[in-house]
Amino acid sequence: MGRLEGKVALVTGAGSGIAQAIAEVFAREGATVVGMGRTKSKVDAVIAGIEAAGGKGLSIGGDVAVEADCEAAVKATIDAYGRVDILVNGAGVGYSWGEVSPGSMNPVDTTPSDKWHEVIGINLHSMYYMSKLVIPHMKAQGGGSIIHVASIIGFLGLPDAAAYCTAKGGIINLTRHMAVAYADDNIRTNALCPGYTDTPMIAPVISVFEEAETAKTIAPMGRAGTPEEMAYGAVYLASDEASYTTGISLAIDGGTLAKA
Repeated sequence: MGRLEGKVALVTGAGSGIAQAIAEVFAREGATVVGMGRTKSKVDAVIAGIEAAGGKGLSIGGDVAVEADCEAAVKATIDAYGRVDILVNGAGVGYSWGEVSPGSMNPVDTTPSDKWHEVIGINLHSMYYMSKLVIPHMKAQGGGSIIHVASIIGFLGLPDAAAYCTAKGGIINLTRHMAVAYADDNIRTNALCPGYTDTPMIAPVISVFEEAETAKTIAPMGRAGTPEEMAYGAVYLASDEASYTTGISLAIDGGTLAKA
């Protein structure tokens, strides 16, 4: 029996990167996975792979920065399965978004106002929308687990990416608030804080790991992490093994914060 057997997990951003790995590993651990993503064709492919491997899932298209899309995703999940045991707020943008949306990963003084709101909307407002919508269902069913995918950058400063840094720091304190606010409802909230992870999101900067000595100055283990390594941390936070774990920020970063 898998560690998440019988649970229904709603995972945003499931079409790529860390959230995709979380969806796939959750399914292998027995969860029924509802994947949500802006590019539905990518989520369709992930869910098709889950089903081909013997798992169960549902694909939903939608933009997490749009509250109505979040409402539709939660409604579809409840209509299909009657509950949400696990919410993974995995959708987000990073350095690759700077190529799609120039100016969005700049320092404060050169970040246009619309780009600031854009990144904050995707990376932080989305977590509020999804949590606000799922919490009443978790209260009614007697509990649940919410995992916000933040970043070690929530603890650090960067010379650029002002909106990204701000959002990730906000996610970490949102996690603390929710852990305290909903403890009596048996709803656990934790943050997963990846370090540099080899995903499309950081493709523009992943080259810093190509030279061994440079890599060690960033992460003592000398390499970027993999999406699957992050996903296994999420499995723990989602599982009953973490029944006394709430309000933490779990850094999986190859030692980056230890040397910061």
